[in-house]
Amino acid sequence: MQKQPWWRGGVIYQIYPRSFLDTNGDGVGDLPGIIERLDYVASLGVDAIWISPFFKSPMADFGYDIADYRDVDPLFGTLDDFDRLLAKAHRLGLKVMIDQVLSHTSIEHAWFQESRQSRDNPKADWYVWADAREDGTPPNNWLSLFGGCAWQWEPRRGQYYLHNFLTSQPDLNFHHPAVREAILDSVKFWLDRGVDGLRLDAINFCFHDALLRDNPAKPPHERVGRGFSPDNPYAFQRHWYNNTQPENLAFLEQLRALLDCYDEVAALGEISSEDSLATMAEYTTGKRLHLGYSFELLTDDFSAGYIRGTVERLEAQMTEGWPCWAISNHDVERVLSRWGNGDASPKLANLLTAMVCSLRGSVCVYQGEELALTEAEVPYEALQDPYGIAFWPNFKGRDGCRTPMPWNDQPNAGFSAGKPWLPVPADHAARSVLEQEDAPESALKGFRTFMHWRRTQPALCWGDIRFLDAAEPVLAFTRTLDGRSVLAAFNLSSQAASLDVSALGRLSPLDGHGLASGAIDGSALHLPAHAVMYAAIG
Repeated sequence: MQKQPWWRGGVIYQIYPRSFLDTNGDGVGDLPGIIERLDYVASLGVDAIWISPFFKSPMADFGYDIADYRDVDPLFGTLDDFDRLLAKAHRLGLKVMIDQVLSHTSIEHAWFQESRQSRDNPKADWYVWADAREDGTPPNNWLSLFGGCAWQWEPRRGQYYLHNFLTSQPDLNFHHPAVREAILDSVKFWLDRGVDGLRLDAINFCFHDALLRDNPAKPPHERVGRGFSPDNPYAFQRHWYNNTQPENLAFLEQLRALLDCYDEVAALGEISSEDSLATMAEYTTGKRLHLGYSFELLTDDFSAGYIRGTVERLEAQMTEGWPCWAISNHDVERVLSRWGNGDASPKLANLLTAMVCSLRGSVCVYQGEELALTEAEVPYEALQDPYGIAFWPNFKGRDGCRTPMPWNDQPNAGFSAGKPWLPVPADHAARSVLEQEDAPESALKGFRTFMHWRRTQPALCWGDIRFLDAAEPVLAFTRTLDGRSVLAAFNLSSQAASLDVSALGRLSPLDGHGLASGAIDGSALHLPAHAVMYAAIG
Protein backbone atom coordinates (compact mmCIF):
# COMPACT_ATOMS: atom_id res chain seq x y z
CA MET A 1 0.00 0.00 0.00
CA GLN A 2 1.38 3.38 -1.03
CA LYS A 3 2.16 5.79 1.80
CA GLN A 4 -0.50 8.47 2.09
CA PRO A 5 0.12 12.13 3.04
CA TRP A 6 -1.04 12.92 6.57
CA TRP A 7 -4.00 15.03 5.48
CA ARG A 8 -5.51 12.43 3.17
CA GLY A 9 -8.08 10.62 5.29
CA GLY A 10 -6.91 12.47 8.38
CA VAL A 11 -9.11 13.60 11.27
CA ILE A 12 -8.63 17.27 12.12
CA TYR A 13 -9.78 18.51 15.54
CA GLN A 14 -10.96 22.13 15.45
CA ILE A 15 -10.00 24.25 18.45
CA TYR A 16 -11.86 27.50 18.99
CA PRO A 17 -9.24 29.17 21.21
CA ARG A 18 -11.55 31.65 22.95
CA SER A 19 -13.47 28.71 24.42
CA PHE A 20 -10.89 25.97 24.93
CA LEU A 21 -9.03 26.79 28.17
CA ASP A 22 -8.28 30.10 29.91
CA THR A 23 -5.02 30.13 31.89
CA ASN A 24 -4.83 33.78 33.00
CA GLY A 25 -8.32 34.30 34.46
CA ASP A 26 -9.57 36.88 31.97
CA GLY A 27 -12.45 34.63 30.89
CA VAL A 28 -11.10 34.01 27.38
CA GLY A 29 -9.19 30.93 26.28
CA ASP A 30 -5.59 31.34 25.14
CA LEU A 31 -2.64 29.61 23.49
CA PRO A 32 -1.13 28.45 26.82
CA GLY A 33 -4.49 26.82 27.47
CA ILE A 34 -4.23 24.87 24.23
CA ILE A 35 -0.69 23.83 25.15
CA GLU A 36 -1.93 22.58 28.52
CA ARG A 37 -4.58 20.37 26.90
CA LEU A 38 -2.65 19.03 23.89
CA ASP A 39 -2.07 15.71 25.63
CA TYR A 40 -5.83 15.32 25.90
CA VAL A 41 -6.29 16.11 22.21
CA ALA A 42 -3.58 13.60 21.24
CA SER A 43 -5.31 10.95 23.37
CA LEU A 44 -8.42 11.26 21.20
CA GLY A 45 -6.70 9.57 18.26
CA VAL A 46 -6.98 12.53 15.88
CA ASP A 47 -4.26 13.43 13.40
CA ALA A 48 -4.17 17.22 13.50
CA ILE A 49 -5.55 20.34 15.13
CA TRP A 50 -7.00 23.35 13.35
CA ILE A 51 -6.81 26.50 15.46
CA SER A 52 -9.31 29.24 14.69
CA PRO A 53 -7.82 32.76 14.41
CA PHE A 54 -5.55 33.97 17.19
CA PHE A 55 -4.02 36.90 15.29
CA LYS A 56 -4.06 40.55 16.33
CA SER A 57 -7.64 41.77 15.97
CA PRO A 58 -10.20 44.17 17.47
CA MET A 59 -12.41 41.03 17.75
CA ALA A 60 -15.47 42.47 16.05
CA ASP A 61 -15.90 39.00 14.52
CA PHE A 62 -13.81 37.21 17.15
CA GLY A 63 -10.58 37.05 15.21
CA TYR A 64 -11.90 36.72 11.68
CA ASP A 65 -11.21 40.45 11.36
CA ILE A 66 -7.42 40.52 11.31
CA ALA A 67 -5.45 43.68 12.05
CA ASP A 68 -2.00 42.07 11.73
CA TYR A 69 -1.49 38.78 9.90
CA ARG A 70 1.93 38.22 11.50
CA ASP A 71 1.29 38.65 15.22
CA VAL A 72 -0.65 36.97 18.01
CA ASP A 73 -3.30 39.05 19.74
CA PRO A 74 -2.29 39.69 23.39
CA LEU A 75 -5.67 38.22 24.38
CA PHE A 76 -4.32 34.83 23.31
CA GLY A 77 -0.63 35.17 24.15
CA THR A 78 2.53 35.73 22.15
CA LEU A 79 4.43 34.40 19.15
CA ASP A 80 6.65 32.52 21.61
CA ASP A 81 3.51 30.82 22.96
CA PHE A 82 2.59 29.77 19.44
CA ASP A 83 6.07 28.37 18.83
CA ARG A 84 5.82 26.38 22.07
CA LEU A 85 2.40 25.10 21.01
CA LEU A 86 3.73 24.01 17.63
CA ALA A 87 6.71 22.24 19.16
CA LYS A 88 4.61 20.33 21.71
CA ALA A 89 2.02 19.34 19.13
CA HIS A 90 4.75 17.92 16.91
CA ARG A 91 6.27 16.01 19.83
CA LEU A 92 2.84 14.44 20.37
CA GLY A 93 2.51 13.50 16.71
CA LEU A 94 -0.13 16.14 15.97
CA LYS A 95 -0.06 18.28 12.83
CA VAL A 96 -1.04 21.94 13.23
CA MET A 97 -3.31 23.84 10.83
CA ILE A 98 -4.07 27.52 11.31
CA ASP A 99 -6.87 29.67 9.97
CA GLN A 100 -5.93 32.13 7.25
CA VAL A 101 -8.49 34.82 6.48
CA LEU A 102 -7.29 36.12 3.14
CA SER A 103 -10.28 37.76 1.48
CA HIS A 104 -10.69 40.62 3.95
CA THR A 105 -9.02 42.33 6.90
CA SER A 106 -10.09 44.35 9.89
CA ILE A 107 -10.88 48.01 9.42
CA GLU A 108 -7.97 48.55 11.85
CA HIS A 109 -5.38 46.88 9.61
CA ALA A 110 -2.62 49.31 8.64
CA TRP A 111 -3.30 48.61 4.97
CA PHE A 112 -6.88 49.83 5.25
CA GLN A 113 -6.00 52.76 7.48
CA GLU A 114 -3.76 54.00 4.67
CA SER A 115 -6.08 53.06 1.82
CA ARG A 116 -9.04 54.97 3.23
CA GLN A 117 -7.19 58.28 3.47
CA SER A 118 -7.22 59.23 -0.21
CA ARG A 119 -7.54 57.99 -3.77
CA ASP A 120 -3.86 58.43 -4.61
CA ASN A 121 -1.87 56.93 -1.71
CA PRO A 122 0.35 53.83 -2.21
CA LYS A 123 -2.40 51.49 -0.98
CA ALA A 124 -5.33 53.36 -2.49
CA ASP A 125 -6.30 50.36 -4.63
CA TRP A 126 -5.60 47.59 -2.11
CA TYR A 127 -9.30 47.39 -1.18
CA VAL A 128 -12.47 47.35 -3.28
CA TRP A 129 -13.52 50.97 -3.69
CA ALA A 130 -16.27 52.26 -5.98
CA ASP A 131 -18.01 55.53 -6.71
CA ALA A 132 -21.61 56.12 -5.75
CA ARG A 133 -24.28 56.07 -8.42
CA GLU A 134 -25.61 59.44 -9.53
CA ASP A 135 -28.23 59.43 -6.78
CA GLY A 136 -25.63 58.67 -4.09
CA THR A 137 -26.66 55.07 -3.59
CA PRO A 138 -24.17 52.17 -3.55
CA PRO A 139 -22.62 51.04 -6.85
CA ASN A 140 -24.66 47.83 -7.09
CA ASN A 141 -27.07 45.56 -5.22
CA TRP A 142 -24.57 43.28 -3.47
CA LEU A 143 -25.51 42.24 0.07
CA SER A 144 -23.48 41.37 3.16
CA LEU A 145 -23.81 37.86 4.53
CA PHE A 146 -24.43 39.45 7.93
CA GLY A 147 -27.45 41.36 6.60
CA GLY A 148 -27.97 44.54 4.63
CA CYS A 149 -25.92 46.35 2.01
CA ALA A 150 -22.36 45.13 1.30
CA TRP A 151 -21.12 48.69 0.71
CA GLN A 152 -20.08 51.26 3.32
CA TRP A 153 -19.53 54.96 2.61
CA GLU A 154 -16.10 56.41 3.42
CA PRO A 155 -16.17 60.23 3.55
CA ARG A 156 -12.37 60.61 3.41
CA ARG A 157 -12.34 59.28 -0.14
CA GLY A 158 -15.92 60.05 -1.10
CA GLN A 159 -16.37 56.41 -2.13
CA TYR A 160 -17.91 53.16 -0.97
CA TYR A 161 -15.87 50.14 0.09
CA LEU A 162 -17.00 46.53 -0.21
CA HIS A 163 -17.55 44.30 2.83
CA ASN A 164 -19.02 40.85 2.23
CA PHE A 165 -19.24 40.37 5.99
CA LEU A 166 -19.27 43.04 8.75
CA THR A 167 -18.76 46.71 7.89
CA SER A 168 -15.54 46.42 9.91
CA GLN A 169 -14.26 43.70 7.54
CA PRO A 170 -13.36 45.48 4.28
CA ASP A 171 -12.61 43.26 1.28
CA LEU A 172 -9.14 43.26 -0.22
CA ASN A 173 -8.78 43.90 -3.94
CA PHE A 174 -7.19 40.69 -5.23
CA HIS A 175 -7.15 42.09 -8.76
CA HIS A 176 -4.14 44.13 -7.58
CA PRO A 177 -0.89 42.11 -7.95
CA ALA A 178 0.67 43.79 -4.90
CA VAL A 179 -2.20 42.57 -2.72
CA ARG A 180 -1.71 38.98 -3.84
CA GLU A 181 2.03 39.28 -3.24
CA ALA A 182 1.53 40.71 0.26
CA ILE A 183 -0.97 38.01 1.19
CA LEU A 184 1.31 35.21 0.00
CA ASP A 185 4.18 36.75 1.92
CA SER A 186 2.07 36.72 5.10
CA VAL A 187 1.22 33.06 4.51
CA LYS A 188 4.94 32.33 4.06
CA PHE A 189 5.58 33.86 7.50
CA TRP A 190 3.62 31.03 9.14
CA LEU A 191 4.91 28.32 6.83
CA ASP A 192 8.44 29.32 7.79
CA ARG A 193 7.49 28.89 11.46
CA GLY A 194 6.59 25.27 10.73
CA VAL A 195 2.81 25.01 10.46
CA ASP A 196 1.57 21.90 8.66
CA GLY A 197 -1.50 23.31 7.00
CA LEU A 198 -3.86 26.20 6.37
CA ARG A 199 -7.61 26.31 6.76
CA LEU A 200 -8.60 29.02 4.29
CA ASP A 201 -11.63 30.96 5.46
CA ALA A 202 -14.15 32.00 2.79
CA ILE A 203 -11.55 31.27 0.14
CA ASN A 204 -13.96 31.74 -2.78
CA PHE A 205 -14.52 35.38 -1.72
CA CYS A 206 -11.06 36.66 -2.69
CA PHE A 207 -12.04 38.07 -6.08
CA HIS A 208 -15.05 40.17 -7.04
CA ASP A 209 -16.49 40.92 -10.47
CA ALA A 210 -14.40 43.82 -11.79
CA LEU A 211 -17.44 45.19 -13.66
CA LEU A 212 -19.48 45.30 -10.41
CA ARG A 213 -22.50 43.73 -12.08
CA ASP A 214 -25.70 43.31 -10.05
CA ASN A 215 -26.48 39.89 -8.65
CA PRO A 216 -29.73 38.44 -10.05
CA ALA A 217 -32.68 37.70 -7.80
CA LYS A 218 -33.33 34.19 -6.51
CA PRO A 219 -36.88 32.76 -6.58
CA PRO A 220 -38.49 32.49 -3.13
CA HIS A 221 -38.54 28.67 -3.15
CA GLU A 222 -34.75 28.62 -3.60
CA ARG A 223 -33.98 30.96 -0.72
CA VAL A 224 -32.55 28.26 1.49
CA GLY A 225 -29.70 29.49 3.67
CA ARG A 226 -26.78 27.50 5.02
CA GLY A 227 -25.45 28.74 8.32
CA PHE A 228 -27.36 32.01 8.28
CA SER A 229 -30.73 33.32 9.36
CA PRO A 230 -33.66 32.17 7.18
CA ASP A 231 -34.92 35.75 7.05
CA ASN A 232 -31.54 37.15 5.96
CA PRO A 233 -31.95 39.01 2.64
CA TYR A 234 -28.61 37.55 1.57
CA ALA A 235 -30.59 34.47 0.53
CA PHE A 236 -32.65 36.57 -1.92
CA GLN A 237 -29.84 36.74 -4.51
CA ARG A 238 -27.76 34.44 -6.68
CA HIS A 239 -24.25 35.41 -5.65
CA TRP A 240 -22.68 35.20 -9.07
CA TYR A 241 -20.59 38.36 -8.95
CA ASN A 242 -19.49 39.12 -5.39
CA ASN A 243 -17.58 35.83 -5.01
CA THR A 244 -16.34 32.67 -6.80
CA GLN A 245 -14.83 34.52 -9.76
CA PRO A 246 -12.71 32.70 -12.38
CA GLU A 247 -9.62 34.77 -11.52
CA ASN A 248 -9.49 32.98 -8.16
CA LEU A 249 -8.28 29.78 -9.81
CA ALA A 250 -4.97 31.33 -10.87
CA PHE A 251 -4.46 32.68 -7.34
CA LEU A 252 -5.06 29.23 -5.85
CA GLU A 253 -2.38 27.90 -8.16
CA GLN A 254 -0.03 30.63 -6.94
CA LEU A 255 -0.80 29.67 -3.37
CA ARG A 256 -0.26 25.97 -4.10
CA ALA A 257 3.11 26.71 -5.70
CA LEU A 258 4.16 28.38 -2.44
CA LEU A 259 2.90 25.46 -0.33
CA ASP A 260 4.72 22.96 -2.52
CA CYS A 261 8.00 24.53 -1.42
CA TYR A 262 7.40 22.93 2.01
CA ASP A 263 7.12 19.28 3.03
CA GLU A 264 3.57 17.89 3.25
CA VAL A 265 1.82 21.18 3.94
CA ALA A 266 -1.89 21.07 3.12
CA ALA A 267 -4.48 23.70 2.24
CA LEU A 268 -8.12 23.17 3.25
CA GLY A 269 -10.55 25.63 1.71
CA GLU A 270 -13.91 26.63 3.19
CA ILE A 271 -16.27 27.03 0.26
CA SER A 272 -19.74 28.58 0.24
CA SER A 273 -20.97 29.35 -3.27
CA GLU A 274 -24.12 28.99 -5.33
CA ASP A 275 -23.03 25.42 -6.12
CA SER A 276 -20.58 24.58 -3.37
CA LEU A 277 -20.03 20.97 -4.45
CA ALA A 278 -19.09 22.05 -7.98
CA THR A 279 -16.76 24.71 -6.56
CA MET A 280 -15.15 22.16 -4.23
CA ALA A 281 -14.42 19.94 -7.24
CA GLU A 282 -13.04 22.86 -9.26
CA TYR A 283 -10.90 24.23 -6.43
CA THR A 284 -9.27 20.85 -5.70
CA THR A 285 -8.49 20.00 -9.33
CA GLY A 286 -4.84 19.93 -10.35
CA LYS A 287 -2.39 22.12 -8.48
CA ARG A 288 -4.89 24.09 -6.43
CA LEU A 289 -6.16 23.21 -2.94
CA HIS A 290 -5.45 19.84 -1.36
CA LEU A 291 -8.84 19.71 0.35
CA GLY A 292 -12.18 21.49 0.21
CA TYR A 293 -15.18 21.51 2.49
CA SER A 294 -18.57 23.17 2.31
CA PHE A 295 -21.71 23.51 4.41
CA GLU A 296 -23.59 20.63 2.79
CA LEU A 297 -23.55 18.48 5.95
CA LEU A 298 -23.87 21.50 8.24
CA THR A 299 -27.58 21.91 7.46
CA ASP A 300 -30.74 20.75 9.22
CA ASP A 301 -31.23 17.99 6.64
CA PHE A 302 -30.66 14.64 8.31
CA SER A 303 -31.57 11.52 6.41
CA ALA A 304 -29.76 8.66 4.75
CA GLY A 305 -31.03 9.89 1.39
CA TYR A 306 -29.71 13.41 1.87
CA ILE A 307 -26.27 12.28 3.05
CA ARG A 308 -25.98 9.73 0.23
CA GLY A 309 -27.16 12.22 -2.39
CA THR A 310 -24.71 14.88 -1.21
CA VAL A 311 -21.72 12.57 -1.24
CA GLU A 312 -22.64 11.00 -4.58
CA ARG A 313 -23.05 14.41 -6.22
CA LEU A 314 -19.61 15.40 -5.04
CA GLU A 315 -18.08 12.06 -6.06
CA ALA A 316 -19.47 12.51 -9.57
CA GLN A 317 -17.77 15.90 -9.90
CA MET A 318 -14.61 15.56 -7.83
CA THR A 319 -12.56 13.31 -10.08
CA GLU A 320 -9.15 14.51 -8.88
CA GLY A 321 -9.53 16.25 -5.53
CA TRP A 322 -10.07 15.11 -2.00
CA PRO A 323 -13.06 16.16 0.12
CA CYS A 324 -13.18 17.09 3.78
CA TRP A 325 -16.42 16.57 5.70
CA ALA A 326 -17.74 18.30 8.80
CA ILE A 327 -21.02 18.01 10.68
CA SER A 328 -20.24 20.72 13.27
CA ASN A 329 -18.11 23.83 13.51
CA HIS A 330 -17.99 27.24 15.18
CA ASP A 331 -20.57 28.77 12.81
CA VAL A 332 -23.55 26.40 13.05
CA GLU A 333 -25.79 24.79 15.63
CA ARG A 334 -24.15 21.76 17.23
CA VAL A 335 -24.97 18.55 15.40
CA LEU A 336 -26.71 16.78 18.29
CA SER A 337 -29.21 19.64 18.44
CA ARG A 338 -29.57 19.93 14.64
CA TRP A 339 -29.87 16.23 13.92
CA GLY A 340 -30.72 14.72 17.31
CA ASN A 341 -34.40 15.66 17.40
CA GLY A 342 -34.18 15.88 21.17
CA ASP A 343 -31.85 12.88 21.52
CA ALA A 344 -28.48 13.83 22.96
CA SER A 345 -27.38 10.32 23.87
CA PRO A 346 -23.75 9.16 23.69
CA LYS A 347 -24.91 6.40 21.34
CA LEU A 348 -26.21 8.89 18.77
CA ALA A 349 -23.15 11.14 19.16
CA ASN A 350 -20.83 8.20 18.48
CA LEU A 351 -22.95 7.05 15.53
CA LEU A 352 -22.66 10.49 13.92
CA THR A 353 -18.90 10.59 14.48
CA ALA A 354 -18.47 7.12 13.00
CA MET A 355 -20.66 7.94 10.02
CA VAL A 356 -18.81 11.09 8.98
CA CYS A 357 -15.43 9.47 9.65
CA SER A 358 -16.33 6.56 7.36
CA LEU A 359 -17.09 8.68 4.28
CA ARG A 360 -14.39 9.01 1.63
CA GLY A 361 -12.39 12.06 2.59
CA SER A 362 -10.82 13.78 5.54
CA VAL A 363 -12.85 15.00 8.51
CA CYS A 364 -13.03 18.08 10.72
CA VAL A 365 -14.44 17.44 14.18
CA TYR A 366 -15.31 20.38 16.39
CA GLN A 367 -14.23 20.61 20.02
CA GLY A 368 -16.93 19.14 22.27
CA GLU A 369 -18.29 16.67 19.72
CA GLU A 370 -16.41 13.97 21.59
CA LEU A 371 -18.39 14.91 24.72
CA ALA A 372 -21.78 14.85 22.96
CA LEU A 373 -22.34 18.54 23.69
CA THR A 374 -25.59 20.12 22.52
CA GLU A 375 -26.31 23.68 21.44
CA ALA A 376 -26.27 25.99 24.48
CA GLU A 377 -29.16 28.31 25.21
CA VAL A 378 -27.52 31.73 25.62
CA PRO A 379 -29.83 34.48 26.91
CA TYR A 380 -30.01 37.70 24.92
CA GLU A 381 -28.19 39.71 27.59
CA ALA A 382 -25.21 37.31 27.37
CA LEU A 383 -24.94 37.27 23.58
CA GLN A 384 -21.60 38.27 22.05
CA ASP A 385 -22.07 37.43 18.36
CA PRO A 386 -23.00 40.56 16.35
CA TYR A 387 -24.77 38.31 13.84
CA GLY A 388 -27.05 36.87 16.53
CA ILE A 389 -27.69 40.26 18.13
CA ALA A 390 -28.73 41.71 14.76
CA PHE A 391 -31.17 38.91 13.95
CA TRP A 392 -32.55 38.18 17.42
CA PRO A 393 -34.98 36.57 18.19
CA ASN A 394 -35.56 34.74 14.87
CA PHE A 395 -31.91 33.70 14.73
CA LYS A 396 -29.78 33.46 17.85
CA GLY A 397 -26.42 33.56 16.13
CA ARG A 398 -23.39 31.41 16.75
CA ASP A 399 -22.80 31.81 20.48
CA GLY A 400 -24.65 28.59 21.32
CA CYS A 401 -21.96 26.44 19.70
CA ARG A 402 -19.08 28.54 21.05
CA THR A 403 -19.57 28.19 24.81
CA PRO A 404 -16.52 27.04 26.81
CA MET A 405 -15.25 23.46 26.90
CA PRO A 406 -16.23 21.73 30.16
CA TRP A 407 -13.17 20.10 31.73
CA ASN A 408 -13.95 19.17 35.32
CA ASP A 409 -16.11 19.76 38.41
CA GLN A 410 -14.50 23.08 39.34
CA PRO A 411 -16.28 26.45 38.93
CA ASN A 412 -17.01 27.22 35.28
CA ALA A 413 -16.30 23.54 34.59
CA GLY A 414 -12.59 24.24 34.90
CA PHE A 415 -12.51 26.54 31.87
CA SER A 416 -11.57 29.75 33.70
CA ALA A 417 -10.95 31.16 37.15
CA GLY A 418 -12.65 34.35 35.98
CA LYS A 419 -16.03 35.06 34.43
CA PRO A 420 -16.18 33.22 31.07
CA TRP A 421 -16.82 35.30 27.98
CA LEU A 422 -19.86 33.07 27.40
CA PRO A 423 -21.67 31.16 30.16
CA VAL A 424 -21.03 27.45 30.74
CA PRO A 425 -24.37 25.58 30.61
CA ALA A 426 -25.12 23.29 33.54
CA ASP A 427 -25.80 20.34 31.25
CA HIS A 428 -22.40 20.83 29.61
CA ALA A 429 -20.68 20.83 33.01
CA ALA A 430 -22.40 17.49 33.68
CA ARG A 431 -20.72 16.14 30.51
CA SER A 432 -17.22 17.35 31.37
CA VAL A 433 -14.08 15.50 30.38
CA LEU A 434 -13.57 14.49 34.02
CA GLU A 435 -17.10 13.06 34.26
CA GLN A 436 -16.63 11.03 31.09
CA GLU A 437 -13.04 9.83 31.45
CA ASP A 438 -13.88 6.69 33.42
CA ALA A 439 -17.55 6.23 32.55
CA PRO A 440 -17.77 2.97 30.57
CA GLU A 441 -20.59 4.10 28.24
CA SER A 442 -19.54 7.71 27.80
CA ALA A 443 -19.41 9.49 24.46
CA LEU A 444 -15.74 10.34 25.14
CA LYS A 445 -14.80 6.70 25.63
CA GLY A 446 -16.67 5.72 22.47
CA PHE A 447 -15.03 8.53 20.49
CA ARG A 448 -11.52 7.55 21.57
CA THR A 449 -12.01 3.85 20.94
CA PHE A 450 -13.45 4.45 17.49
CA MET A 451 -10.76 6.93 16.40
CA HIS A 452 -7.93 4.60 17.37
CA TRP A 453 -9.68 1.65 15.67
CA ARG A 454 -10.26 3.64 12.48
CA ARG A 455 -6.50 4.06 12.10
CA THR A 456 -6.23 0.28 11.73
CA GLN A 457 -8.68 0.23 8.80
CA PRO A 458 -6.95 1.51 5.63
CA ALA A 459 -10.11 1.11 3.52
CA LEU A 460 -12.01 3.52 5.81
CA CYS A 461 -9.21 6.07 5.60
CA TRP A 462 -8.39 5.99 1.90
CA GLY A 463 -10.67 3.61 -0.01
CA ASP A 464 -13.16 4.31 -2.78
CA ILE A 465 -16.82 4.57 -1.80
CA ARG A 466 -19.94 2.94 -3.27
CA PHE A 467 -23.39 3.34 -1.73
CA LEU A 468 -25.82 0.46 -1.36
CA ASP A 469 -29.54 0.81 -2.05
CA ALA A 470 -31.01 0.95 1.43
CA ALA A 471 -34.35 2.26 2.64
CA GLU A 472 -34.52 4.97 5.29
CA PRO A 473 -33.23 5.17 7.97
CA VAL A 474 -30.25 3.02 6.93
CA LEU A 475 -27.17 4.52 5.31
CA ALA A 476 -24.86 1.86 3.90
CA PHE A 477 -21.82 1.87 1.64
CA THR A 478 -18.64 -0.02 0.91
CA ARG A 479 -15.08 1.30 1.07
CA THR A 480 -12.56 -0.49 -1.13
CA LEU A 481 -8.78 -0.26 -1.17
CA ASP A 482 -6.27 -2.55 -2.89
CA GLY A 483 -8.96 -5.12 -3.61
CA ARG A 484 -10.22 -5.31 -0.02
CA SER A 485 -13.72 -4.06 0.77
CA VAL A 486 -15.42 -3.09 4.01
CA LEU A 487 -19.15 -2.65 4.54
CA ALA A 488 -20.20 0.31 6.71
CA ALA A 489 -23.87 0.51 7.73
CA PHE A 490 -25.61 2.99 10.04
CA ASN A 491 -29.10 3.06 11.50
CA LEU A 492 -29.86 6.77 11.77
CA SER A 493 -33.06 6.29 13.76
CA SER A 494 -34.12 5.34 17.28
CA GLN A 495 -36.01 2.30 15.91
CA ALA A 496 -34.54 -1.04 14.85
CA ALA A 497 -33.90 -1.51 11.13
CA SER A 498 -32.58 -4.18 8.79
CA LEU A 499 -30.82 -4.43 5.44
CA ASP A 500 -30.62 -7.22 2.88
CA VAL A 501 -26.91 -7.87 2.28
CA SER A 502 -27.17 -11.12 0.27
CA ALA A 503 -25.67 -9.50 -2.82
CA LEU A 504 -22.42 -8.77 -0.98
CA GLY A 505 -21.46 -12.39 -0.39
CA ARG A 506 -19.67 -13.54 2.74
CA LEU A 507 -19.42 -10.93 5.49
CA SER A 508 -17.10 -11.08 8.50
CA PRO A 509 -17.96 -8.59 11.26
CA LEU A 510 -15.15 -6.25 12.26
CA ASP A 511 -14.87 -5.73 15.99
CA GLY A 512 -12.95 -3.33 18.17
CA HIS A 513 -14.62 -0.07 17.16
CA GLY A 514 -16.35 0.16 20.53
CA LEU A 515 -19.75 1.28 19.24
CA ALA A 516 -23.21 -0.22 19.50
CA SER A 517 -23.14 -2.80 16.73
CA GLY A 518 -25.54 -4.77 14.57
CA ALA A 519 -25.64 -8.47 13.77
CA ILE A 520 -25.67 -10.58 10.61
CA ASP A 521 -28.30 -13.30 10.33
CA GLY A 522 -27.97 -15.13 7.05
CA SER A 523 -28.58 -12.58 4.30
CA ALA A 524 -29.93 -9.90 6.62
CA LEU A 525 -28.15 -7.23 8.61
CA HIS A 526 -30.03 -6.30 11.79
CA LEU A 527 -29.33 -2.87 13.25
CA PRO A 528 -30.73 -1.84 16.64
CA ALA A 529 -31.42 1.83 17.30
CA HIS A 530 -28.43 4.02 16.38
CA ALA A 531 -26.28 0.97 15.71
CA VAL A 532 -23.34 0.71 13.32
CA MET A 533 -21.95 -2.28 11.52
CA TYR A 534 -18.57 -2.81 9.94
CA ALA A 535 -17.79 -6.02 8.11
CA ALA A 536 -15.09 -7.31 5.78
CA ILE A 537 -16.48 -8.50 2.46
CA GLY A 538 -15.32 -11.82 0.99
